[in-house]
Amino acid sequence: MLVTDNLWLVPCLLIFLFIACSIIYSSLRLGISPMPSSKKAYLAMLALADEANINTIIDLGSGWGNFIIAMAQKAPAKEIIGYELSILPWLYTKALIKFYRINNITLYRQDFYQVKLPKSAVLVCYLYPQAMQKLAEKLTLENDTSGFLISNNFALPSWQVCKMIRLDDFYNSPIYLYRLAK
Repeated sequence: MLVTDNLWLVPCLLIFLFIACSIIYSSLRLGISPMPSSKKAYLAMLALADEANINTIIDLGSGWGNFIIAMAQKAPAKEIIGYELSILPWLYTKALIKFYRINNITLYRQDFYQVKLPKSAVLVCYLYPQAMQKLAEKLTLENDTSGFLISNNFALPSWQVCKMIRLDDFYNSPIYLYRLAK
């Protein structure tokens, strides 16, 4: 009787192990775990993206979908694109897109470093310093891109900041805005 009363624990444990292993694997492979932006950060990024007045917004490493879902709901006429390599955040975001019946998001499980970015877009990211260096190199090589880059917490090396917002949070976190010129 005791064994059958606790049979539900086995699938729960297996699901937990799958989630843990998936996040650990993705974190080791990518160099960082999927970390959502704080609410204050993504609200500031939403406002900057809105000010840019460009119809294509691309989240480079969309994680759990916080930003792209909010942006898609705020601006249903805009084209929202997300790139995410970690399987669980990607699946979770896909489920949210279906649940909320959002039609203006395209979500790719693809490495954005390997993709040719559109000529005019607002790029949004919350990456770590080494990834920002790699992004700076990509943007320098793809010098036909125009628009803006909005970065949560981490600066784009050797690029001139157009605007910086300091959040009213524990860390006084910076949100950077860069103009991408042709």
